[in-house]
Amino acid sequence: MATYIRRREFISTLCGMAVAWPLVARAQQPERMRRIGVLLPAVADDPVWQARAGAFLQALALLGWTIGRNLQVETRWASSNAGEIRRHAAELAALAPDVIVASDATLPSLLQATRAVPIVFPIAADPVAAGYVKSLARPGGNVTGFMAFEYSQSGKLLEVLKQIVPGTTRVAVFRDAASVSGVGQFAVVQAVAPFLKVEVNPVDLNDAGEIERDVATFARTPNGGLIITGAAAAVRFRDLIITLAARHKLPAVYANRLFVAGGGLISYGPDLLDQFRRAAGYVDRILKGEKPADLPVQAPTKYELVINLKTAKTLGLEVPPTLLARADEVIE
Repeated sequence: MATYIRRREFISTLCGMAVAWPLVARAQQPERMRRIGVLLPAVADDPVWQARAGAFLQALALLGWTIGRNLQVETRWASSNAGEIRRHAAELAALAPDVIVASDATLPSLLQATRAVPIVFPIAADPVAAGYVKSLARPGGNVTGFMAFEYSQSGKLLEVLKQIVPGTTRVAVFRDAASVSGVGQFAVVQAVAPFLKVEVNPVDLNDAGEIERDVATFARTPNGGLIITGAAAAVRFRDLIITLAARHKLPAVYANRLFVAGGGLISYGPDLLDQFRRAAGYVDRILKGEKPADLPVQAPTKYELVINLKTAKTLGLEVPPTLLARADEVIE
């Protein structure tokens, strides 16, 4: 009987060792290094895009991805130059990383360079209209991500303008008429305007001189205000638009916090840092085996209201307490 017990213990020990050996071997092996590419339409010292890239990397770290241990990041700062964007897109595609992160401005060049590497966009105006994905629910290709805004947001910009200046009866809407999203945003403002008793005038974001002339003409009649929709073209003319609003003493509501930080009056729009954090979640899922085709494009979930009190004072405006109470950030 004792012999039988010893034999059984011996066999159990062997089995345990057989199970333990591969576990020890796996523990001794370094983690598999994964590589991601990041293509940004800005220069490397741009504080806005640095903050966005930082938010993305911090979110990845919280998900267990550490640069140098299990992750390698290839970042390309392409500025806004089309030639630079194409060159860097080709470079990143040639590296064949596990996934690439790209914005609306860099996506077309990347899709020309690769239809195989998974791509996640933290911000894109209308990915279906632009042809990046087949549908929001089922993207269907190698691209997925997060929308830069919902069209209904454009109507809320007009509501905010009426709250801060109730006497507004005319509004000039800055739009990108060359894009589907620009036309769509303007259409939403037009639809809401009659209910708020406001006349709508378009200002196309094509040429600096044309913008300046249009705003000067608009400002000759009283009770006017400006709405700057969420368009990449608006960001290109940011300094000019802020200057014109101040020169003609026109209250302006922007879709991007960037304008208010630069001296604009008020903004209401998605928290774009949050968009980059959410993009890290999709990158994590793709690195763990999921496909972009199966990850739905998502709308913003976090919006922010930012008010510049210094600009309000310069314009002679008193911000309603109810609006101040709702503000996520107040610049004084």
